[in-house]
Amino acid sequence: MHDWGPGVGMQWETTRSAAETNGALLEGTMWFAPRMAGPPVHVHPAAEETFTVLEGGVEVLLDGTWSPVAVGETSVVPRGAPHSVRNLSDTPAKLVNTHSPAQQMEGFFIDGASLAGAGKITSLPPKNPKSAIYAAMLFTKYPDEIVAVGPKRPLFRALTLIGRTLGWKA
Repeated sequence: MHDWGPGVGMQWETTRSAAETNGALLEGTMWFAPRMAGPPVHVHPAAEETFTVLEGGVEVLLDGTWSPVAVGETSVVPRGAPHSVRNLSDTPAKLVNTHSPAQQMEGFFIDGASLAGAGKITSLPPKNPKSAIYAAMLFTKYPDEIVAVGPKRPLFRALTLIGRTLGWKA
C-alpha cells in the first residue's frame, strides 16, 4: 500500500502491475479521504485512464465539467484529455483506477507516496512552496506519463528548476 498521508488523503495499492500485464495496463485500488481535493488538472499523453467507483463517490473533471461518478459507475478519460478527480463528500471513496498502457505510472504513485511520507508533499493541491516544488518535480520526473496543463505547466517547469537548483530530488 502506498499512502500519500493525511494531508493528501490518498492511498494506492497495485492490483495488476505493468510487469504482470506485459505493460498493457496498470490497475490499482485507490482510496480517497473525505474532502480530498485531488491532483492538479493534468493529461496522460499516451494512456487512457479509468475510474470505477466501488464505495462512496467521486467527481471527475473532463471536458471542463465536473461530473459525479457513483458506485458501480466508470469514468473513462481518453489519452491526452485534461482531467482531475476529487472527493468532496464527507465519506471516503474507494475506486479501481487503470492506466492503459501502464508506462511508468506505478513509479509515479510509489515516488509520490515516498515524498508524502517524508513530509515533502503535504497536500493536494500543494499549499506551501516546498510541497509545490516537490509536486512539480514529481510530475516533471514522469513527462511521458503525466503532464500538468494550463497555467500550472509553465509554473511546474519553473518550480522544478528551483528544486533542482536547491539540490532536491523527487
